[in-house]
Amino acid sequence: MSEQTITQNSELSEFAKLLEQSAGDELAQAGDIVMGEVVQVIPDSVIIDFGHKSEGLAPRSEFVDPISGELQVQEGDKVEVYLEQFDTDDGFAILSKEKAVAFKAWDHLQEAADKDEAIEGLVIAKVKGGLSVDIGVKAFLPASQVDIRPVSSLENFIGKRFKFKILKLNKRKGNIILSRRVLLEKDRDQIRKETLQNIQEDKTMKGTVKNITDYGAFVDLGGVDGLLHIKDMSWGRLNHPSEICQVGDDIDVVILNVDSSTGKVSLGLKQLSSDPWQGIDERYPIGSRVKAKVVNIMDYGAFLELEEGVEGLAHVSEMTWTKKSKPPTKLVDVGQELEVMILDIDRNNRRISLGVKQLMSNPWEVLREKYAEGTIVSGEVRNVTDFGVFIGLDEVEIDGLVHVSDISWTRKVRHPQDVFRKGDKVKAIVLAIDAENERFSLGIKQLIEDPWPHIRDEYTIGKKVSGTILGVTERGLEIEIELGIEGIIPKSALPEEAANKMNQYFERGQTVSAILHSIDERERRIAFGLLDVTNSPTITEKVPEPESGSEG
Repeated sequence: MSEQTITQNSELSEFAKLLEQSAGDELAQAGDIVMGEVVQVIPDSVIIDFGHKSEGLAPRSEFVDPISGELQVQEGDKVEVYLEQFDTDDGFAILSKEKAVAFKAWDHLQEAADKDEAIEGLVIAKVKGGLSVDIGVKAFLPASQVDIRPVSSLENFIGKRFKFKILKLNKRKGNIILSRRVLLEKDRDQIRKETLQNIQEDKTMKGTVKNITDYGAFVDLGGVDGLLHIKDMSWGRLNHPSEICQVGDDIDVVILNVDSSTGKVSLGLKQLSSDPWQGIDERYPIGSRVKAKVVNIMDYGAFLELEEGVEGLAHVSEMTWTKKSKPPTKLVDVGQELEVMILDIDRNNRRISLGVKQLMSNPWEVLREKYAEGTIVSGEVRNVTDFGVFIGLDEVEIDGLVHVSDISWTRKVRHPQDVFRKGDKVKAIVLAIDAENERFSLGIKQLIEDPWPHIRDEYTIGKKVSGTILGVTERGLEIEIELGIEGIIPKSALPEEAANKMNQYFERGQTVSAILHSIDERERRIAFGLLDVTNSPTITEKVPEPESGSEG
């Protein structure tokens, strides 16, 4: 073969290659999916040779894993890309990996939507109103479609793969809306049917705590929710169901009741253990002493726990021997351990009556044994009231009352605080002890002999005395004479001018000269007539001559 022939054949071969390449260029058009080879990865793009006279650029971000952030491609890798545009001003074609995936995915997704089939996807990000899911293209999963129950944290789903149902698909707008909830509800309905077939009263089943309220907990038995009421959680006292379980806990429960008409299921937890009230009479005989812990305090008494699930009430009347006692909150504290006596047991109503005072000495009996009537005692003034003075004795816890009428034989005590102050040390005599009515009576005036029987020996009608005005009243002037004996100068016994203006002529503390008019031993009253008043206008009266044998 000649050199010229060889040269011609070579030119023809090169021309064929160019023609073939030209034919290939005509086949690749904008909008096609083409296979290419990664030539280089630069900061913001991936350079790809897709068999064209120029190379193409695809965004680097399309080759980065959305969860880990790692680059998923390297030089030499074969990739399918979507040809968006041929040569641009900078000489590169514009390519897209995501659009290539989406282009191929749409047909598959449309077929799944038409056949109502589930598709699998990867949750890649949280977006406004829900989650973004990669199912070959980006789709939107609304928050309301994530789960059967409201989800507190959508972030927990990111990076996880799930199956979804396509609710809406619009290829033209590139809009896809998914639901996971629809599939979960379908599965739940199937599980619910199976669970309902297995639910039987008195049967023990496993469940998951779904929700907690003040009155109990809702437990998912497998598509069927049952109510575990707080009263069926424990034999003992509960303030709130959260003391027994938390949302998400797996627990064993007993089926107590199934209402076929409403589908409501009642559950029990305490029924898994024996009733502590069984054999209660044998464990706690009436009259026995036991230790118990205060678990609640009310106005009418305190509840004490004898053992888990068994409580008794110590009524306030059984907590102390004193009827006028302090409220229970002042006698015991929650958590305090006490020794109590079993007073009564009512098994039918699950009630136990407890006594606290029965294990203490009755202070009224102690008082009666220690202090006979007529015993002289010493004590401290604990309280002063309008009607008397309370005196506390060191050896007993009961205070004795000195009534205002038992303070003095001769002095008219208007208010005990005029005589005593709290903390004063005094002596008194025991007058009476009435345990039934809880009265401990003391007297002070009884420490000395009653002077009234001897008043006539000391004071006779017509005797002149000196006294001090204790008060000016509507009835007249109340005065105290030398021996502490009180009397009155009646208003009718005053001169007319002074009687009409008593407050101008007389005042408390003034010294008066008086004359004894009469003595009433039964009422213990002495009446005087006025002779003179110190530091006042001179007021005198004509002293009538006492009649023979008269006492005025």
